[in-house]
Amino acid sequence: MNSKFDELTKNMAQSVTRRAALKKFSFGLAGMALACFGLASKAEAGHPCSSKNDCGKNQICWFGTCIVPPKGK
Repeated sequence: MNSKFDELTKNMAQSVTRRAALKKFSFGLAGMALACFGLASKAEAGHPCSSKNDCGKNQICWFGTCIVPPKGK
């Protein structure tokens, strides 16, 4: 565990050029913009419902959204 921490601190202590720092910052900013505008995957999104009859097989209506209930419930 200590060796991984040591490697992390050594990597963080190395100098970074302005160009490399700006490139990493711009990629992060672009990723945040894509996520904010909804271009990221919406795998967890369920469709709206008012009762269990609106949901598919093995799903329940939970606070107005169809979800698959957790195991054991």
